[in-house]
Amino acid sequence: MKLSPEQRIERTHVMLMRDKRFCLFSGLFMIGKTEVVENIPTAATDGVNVKYGRAFIDSLNDKQLAFLILHETMHKAYRHLTVWDKLYKKDPMLANMACDFVINLQIKDYDPDDLVIEMPTDDKGEVLGCIDEKYRGMDAAQVFAELQKNPPPTGGGGGGGGNGESAGFDEHEWGKASEVTPEEAEQIAKEIDNALRQGALLAGKMNGEVSTEIRELLNPKVNWRDALRDLIKTIAKGRDDSSWRKYNRRFVGSDIYMPTPISIKLGRIVLAQDTSGSVYGEPLVQFMSEVNSIAQETTPEAIDLLYWDTRVASHEVYEGHEVTNLVATTKPRGGGGTSPECIPAYIREKGMIPDCVIILTDGEFYRNEAGDWNGVDCPIVWAIIGNKNFTAPRGIVLHIEER
Repeated sequence: MKLSPEQRIERTHVMLMRDKRFCLFSGLFMIGKTEVVENIPTAATDGVNVKYGRAFIDSLNDKQLAFLILHETMHKAYRHLTVWDKLYKKDPMLANMACDFVINLQIKDYDPDDLVIEMPTDDKGEVLGCIDEKYRGMDAAQVFAELQKNPPPTGGGGGGGGNGESAGFDEHEWGKASEVTPEEAEQIAKEIDNALRQGALLAGKMNGEVSTEIRELLNPKVNWRDALRDLIKTIAKGRDDSSWRKYNRRFVGSDIYMPTPISIKLGRIVLAQDTSGSVYGEPLVQFMSEVNSIAQETTPEAIDLLYWDTRVASHEVYEGHEVTNLVATTKPRGGGGTSPECIPAYIREKGMIPDCVIILTDGEFYRNEAGDWNGVDCPIVWAIIGNKNFTAPRGIVLHIEER
């Protein structure tokens, strides 16, 4: 039986959510409205909602449809239609092309051999869309500047809208994007950021990867304290958000493990504090002060505080009302080298089942080994001091600005 365009889109969403390369974007698929319409030639987005032309979907194979869906999703991730509105006001077509050049290269990098996705083509087999290696590493503003210096041929780029402002295979509805109020724009930005952070946690659980570009989108311009609080609250919230303690039954049958809305408080946090020589001192004071604030705001049932260097030197347990008095009563231990492989080993040995694990460290490890995190079945957050090049073996990274 032939699937309708709506069914194909839903099936492709599920397929991408199951793939560890693309599960990062799972939450973004659910933001905004997705619909199939008759009156657009290809696809269109206002940066939140996505419309697909019925005839265009029918012309694409499954790999091309997957690429198209990721393309529209990446526009959401980067909030292109609000962040680069100033480019649109200068030259609509070049603004469209600049945004597309950036994301199409990144999408190709996720699957360079076209095993799961491939760029759409026209009826002559010519590739639709803007892609060129010379723009690698640039953002939309840099690509826009290059396009101004060397304008593309009139009407170039393939499919798009009939408004003279499109190049590539989708329309960018800048006008609709500009109609939202500042308050609505801020809320949308928070929803997108939250979806990416949950997607990064899911990628960690599935042993997937988060691209450098997405890491930069999440980390460098974000106050790490706010980001850490938001992550903990996301895990802890009731029905307004979701929890990783139970999985969403809608997707479990497809081997997709997504958080499900459920009213429970955050249970246990494992807080793994690096007390090696390089971190001991002011960074410890700085972090523990923030932990106190998080404990008071999220009120977990318990905190397992692990002090570690090359081994777990101390394990302190705070339960109930003791959690809010942690900083006043804790006694740090350690002072040797740095070998975080002791953390997952200790968690498995003690049979601990935390709701999340937070590690504070400078990311400079003995033998450069981070350990085997298999079996630690919860979100993992690495709070890193100083080491901007740190890559987590699993989980999401937040960078702490040194004082």
